[in-house]
Amino acid sequence: MRFLEDHLPKIMLAPSFIAVLIFVYGFIGWTAWVSLTRSKLLPKYEIDSFIQYERLFSSLRWDTAFGNLFVFGGLFIVIAMILGLMLAIFLDQNIRTEGAIRTIYLYPMALSMIVTGTAWKWILNPGLGLESMVQGWGFETFTFDWLVNPDKAIYTIVLAAIWQSSGFVMALFLAGLRSVDGEIIKAAQIDGIPTWRTYSAIIIPSMAPIFLSAFIVLAHLAIKSFDLVIALTGGGPGFATDLPATYMFAMAFSRGDIGQAASSAMVMMGVVFTIVVPYLYSELRVKND
Repeated sequence: MRFLEDHLPKIMLAPSFIAVLIFVYGFIGWTAWVSLTRSKLLPKYEIDSFIQYERLFSSLRWDTAFGNLFVFGGLFIVIAMILGLMLAIFLDQNIRTEGAIRTIYLYPMALSMIVTGTAWKWILNPGLGLESMVQGWGFETFTFDWLVNPDKAIYTIVLAAIWQSSGFVMALFLAGLRSVDGEIIKAAQIDGIPTWRTYSAIIIPSMAPIFLSAFIVLAHLAIKSFDLVIALTGGGPGFATDLPATYMFAMAFSRGDIGQAASSAMVMMGVVFTIVVPYLYSELRVKND
């Protein structure tokens, strides 16, 4: 009986620990192994150096997908954070309709990426959506063909992602603004400091940890974006809107090239590590200090 009392927490957690060990870290290890082989439709286990990574980095499609990740991720993160901060500052003025506005901007976050992608696909479809509507108003020369334009299609994904995630960022920043000591704000008002100066010099700098958290969340969403791209553009036109996640899926399930899929997955994990590890290091260092 004493043994059960002492070890009951470990016994209860053991199944979950074993499942995570096998199905998370085990499959990460398996993927890393396969990425070093000549696997095609079926996995092989004879290591053959970095042949898959050489193929990956010489692939034009991968270059496009990886470049799109920086375009999409950069615009998505920066604009979502700026828009979210502006909305949070606006709502922080204690306006009467704060509850309704907050609900409106948070609602898109409750939708799945598939729903968001499908809705924006209808909105941006030249024959059915915005272009057709404006032309129906009499502006027959108006065009908005980003969805079918290989040079601009990636920006439609940026628009849809910002629409869905900016409300979440707003909620993070609004919580941060509401946590600032009110005495500091009152002191600034007594000293005659303008409101914009109070925000830019006092309030916003004190929210650095929240900015970092928002960046980590948005970067994670950008790197693993898959369903939004599939629903909105399908990676097209051609592979103009491919991202690493869609490239990996195409290699694994459409092209039957498991080795390429595994190598692209490991590169994606490396990108995630370069973002998350410094964040975890800074957090642990602050707690230890």
